[in-house]
Amino acid sequence: MSAPPAAGRGTTTVAERAVRRIAERAATEALAPGEVEVRRGSAVVRGRRAEVGVTVALPYPAVLDEAGERVRSHVADRTARLTGLTVPSARVRVRELRVRVREEAEATAAGPAGPPAAYEAVAAASEQAVESAAEQVVEPTGGSRARRPWSPRRFPVGVLAFGGAAVCGLFLYDVVSVHGAGRPPARWRARVMEWLTTHGPDSGTWPGAALAAAVFLLGVWLLVLALTPGRRRALPMAGPAAGVRAVLDRRAVATLLRDAVAELPGLTRVRVGVGRRRVRVRAGLAFGDLESARRTVAETAEEALAACGLVRPPRLRVWVRAEPAWRAPGPPEADVPATAAGATPGSTSR
Repeated sequence: MSAPPAAGRGTTTVAERAVRRIAERAATEALAPGEVEVRRGSAVVRGRRAEVGVTVALPYPAVLDEAGERVRSHVADRTARLTGLTVPSARVRVRELRVRVREEAEATAAGPAGPPAAYEAVAAASEQAVESAAEQVVEPTGGSRARRPWSPRRFPVGVLAFGGAAVCGLFLYDVVSVHGAGRPPARWRARVMEWLTTHGPDSGTWPGAALAAAVFLLGVWLLVLALTPGRRRALPMAGPAAGVRAVLDRRAVATLLRDAVAELPGLTRVRVGVGRRRVRVRAGLAFGDLESARRTVAETAEEALAACGLVRPPRLRVWVRAEPAWRAPGPPEADVPATAAGATPGSTSR
């Protein structure tokens, strides 16, 4: 007796949950062990194709476009190899940046005498990453204009689909019961129809006008959702190769800028706000010259912003304000006038 053909023996279905778990595990294997932390993963399986995405935390300092591309390619290849599905690409979202585990361990083991050396090592690595990133992501590759990825908007679509299905199902049940079983129409439907005939937009009553305005605003909202990509918190990055799209969360950009500016001497409080077109940096100065502090903060923020590799870097605005305890720096020792008459050389006049 011959065996049935392979097509007739059944099908193998890979659950979306299994694909998501594989993609999350593959993201942690892309870089060195312990450097990538997965916050969340997603997977959608349609036939023999799968679309996967991961939200990760990357080590700092690092070149974000290179690290993101390594995570993306490894997740796509590893998921396709282990599941047997076709994974055209993977979406990688960088949620936050973390200091490397090895540098933290070295700084902790250094003790009281070690922080300056560890600080210098971290600063040197950060400067090297900034320089290499600025050299590599000056212009987007491929010549195409990078755009934000379109948001699936699962929540509003699900709410509208559920509400529409519930209302249509209720009306369908009543219509079928009236025309199929010969039952009288439901009271609620008769009352609704009566109310609509007496409170329409032409009747001049405010409930009808309010209902019409609500329906109009709902239609405008649906049009806006259909014509705009969404994901306003994602800033497009210059891809390292043609056909590769990368985005960076605005909170990650704010963290990068805040860490870079906070390392400058004399600054106490640093606040960074990142929008789609503007970046606002506000800092408080405890000691030092205000003008030189503003220039230094602006230069440091521009370098950190260039290292992010954004296609259209936002415009930078810097505010540096003196703290209540700030005092203007005194003149150099060579310009100090001679001591007043009667004062000893070691005394200070008040």
